[in-house]
Amino acid sequence: GEHTEALVLDGQGRVEHHAVVSHSGGTVWLDTEPGRSAGLLRYLQQMVFWSKVAPRDAISEIAVLTLLGPSTGRLLMGIGGGIHGGIDGTVVRAFDDRADLLVPRERLVEVWQRLVSAGATPAGTWAHEALRVAALRARLGVDTDDRTIPHEVGWIGPAVHLDKGCYRGQETVARVANLGRAPRRMVLLHLESGDTLPPTGSEVRTGPGDQTQRVVGRVGTVATHHELGPIALALVKRSVEPATPLLAGDVTASIDPDSVPPDNGEPPGRAALRRLRA
Repeated sequence: GEHTEALVLDGQGRVEHHAVVSHSGGTVWLDTEPGRSAGLLRYLQQMVFWSKVAPRDAISEIAVLTLLGPSTGRLLMGIGGGIHGGIDGTVVRAFDDRADLLVPRERLVEVWQRLVSAGATPAGTWAHEALRVAALRARLGVDTDDRTIPHEVGWIGPAVHLDKGCYRGQETVARVANLGRAPRRMVLLHLESGDTLPPTGSEVRTGPGDQTQRVVGRVGTVATHHELGPIALALVKRSVEPATPLLAGDVTASIDPDSVPPDNGEPPGRAALRRLRA
């Protein structure tokens, strides 16, 4: 089926909910963070007006298996017709580097066994999270806080369409996109190897070269990658230069320069204003 991402914003454009959305067989499935489904369901129920739609909690009905790696396509082909269809089958949500399988829980063991028989290697959430961090994919409530706007974590495009009609929080989204820049940005941190790693939510501060050790950000997901070693996602102030020595909690950290979003120059709204005033 088709899939996309969606956000629910508050009146100031801050992210309240994030979901991956799949459409198959007349049913729309929303996959959100653990512990957040009840709040999202309440919001959706409040938004039902004329449409013939009945939002419900499907946690007891559907499980999610994720395939990662270069053999993803081959594995999906290998299990053939068992992975297709809508609510009575398994929905495939394919991305460039992975695929999510929305599996009816009564078929979970069957699908798992077929994937393993086709050559898949079982792995836990630690491996999944390490690859997600390296790919700079944010999780709501882990890599975000109550001030996060979509521009800060790469959700403009995947989850927010700048040409969409009126919605709550649109003023902030449009203003930042057209007239300014987000106050923070999500980056990948390389952490110094050691016995301990900073917990999620730790402060990011300027490092030993700065006597004041200013707080400049917040640590999100922390993981150990099979090639990159200890890494983390972090929201840091836009003013922080990529070469700035940092501390993530009490651990020495550095920003991966390739993770810094490119500067796309003057925002289009400011350019238009400048031309009008010229």
